[in-house]
Amino acid sequence: MDDTASVCRGSLLGLAVGDAMGYAVDAKNLEEIHRDYGPSGLMGYDLVNGYADVTSHTQLAAYTANGLLIASTRGQLRGVMAPFVRYIAMAQQEWSKIQVLRRLPEATSCWISHVEHLRRRVCMDTRMLDVLNNGPLGTVEDTVNDSTEASALSAAVSVGLFFHPDRMKPTEVGRLGAEAVALTHGSPEAFLTGAWVAYTVAGIAQEGALALRDQFVQAAEAVAAQFSRQFPQAMKLKEAVGRGVRMAKNGLMEPEEAMEALQCQDALGVAAGAVYACLKGEGDVDRSMILAVNHSGRSAAVGALTGAFLGAKLGEEALPEFYLECLEPAPNCGSWRRTWPVGVPWTCAPGSLTTIGTINTSRANRWIPRSGWSDKKNGPPGFSRGSVLEKREEGR
Repeated sequence: MDDTASVCRGSLLGLAVGDAMGYAVDAKNLEEIHRDYGPSGLMGYDLVNGYADVTSHTQLAAYTANGLLIASTRGQLRGVMAPFVRYIAMAQQEWSKIQVLRRLPEATSCWISHVEHLRRRVCMDTRMLDVLNNGPLGTVEDTVNDSTEASALSAAVSVGLFFHPDRMKPTEVGRLGAEAVALTHGSPEAFLTGAWVAYTVAGIAQEGALALRDQFVQAAEAVAAQFSRQFPQAMKLKEAVGRGVRMAKNGLMEPEEAMEALQCQDALGVAAGAVYACLKGEGDVDRSMILAVNHSGRSAAVGALTGAFLGAKLGEEALPEFYLECLEPAPNCGSWRRTWPVGVPWTCAPGSLTTIGTINTSRANRWIPRSGWSDKKNGPPGFSRGSVLEKREEGR
């Protein structure tokens, strides 16, 4: 697989892994996580019927990517197109309409609308859903609310992956990342974090040799340089990213204590938590994912960003197989990156989809006990369906 396809597929797969892992504990504080999963916290997926469910973080990234593909296609075939953010808005509104209707509308523009698990109702932010369905949508200059939530940051991941110097200027990827989030989240802290996510992912994709720490810092500096005159909150973002970097480096706190101190409840906190988890894991995806979800904040959002950054940096091959074997089927992420330079035909059909990871049905319903627990009847807490723990041990 070529490098660009590996970056794209690795980033979107990593996002889905972190999203699915964090979903189980997203509404729990650290004390509740320890109560339900033991002193080490959640160490893998908490599966349902042998699958790891993804949420709106993965869905929004997928629909944003589909919208950008539609934009690229229109530009290639017709020689004219609206601004990219218009196509992102169209795709996200189609997703939100399906979330409310719980069925396919009569006409769809996005081919991924035919993928059941990418339209299942698992929205992590009903306020975002309300904005997309009832409007008006926001812009960076004319915001729709004051939401600081991290629910739309995954859209900026797809923006970063879409970037290519032949397609747009570097500053435009930051602007588009902010615009994608500002559609539904009006706080500058939220949409500036979107700009930072887009810059970080684009930087990893274009300059893969640069250390992840430097990618985070340079992206924050780029956001500050581009937006700080209009939005002083850009400096708060820079401080949040720097705090995550410093805490990972100095090691003065235990990891769980550090994640609690970062307060990963809003967009800035989620960004800081993802930075810390990525750097503290020191290239070990498994360790980073465990850090990303075991805290009192928005575990699914931190897990999704952590997985997206590490997947882009290390490639699909670095994602442990035990995370992929039970991951819910999703679009062939690699095909998006290969077709982005030329777009994708309007006639692209659901039959062109493949799955990301295989479902091992012979092992999917096995109960593997966790250390210190013995509840054989009820499963979690105490047990994990599938073979995540066993596979982790085999791989070390």
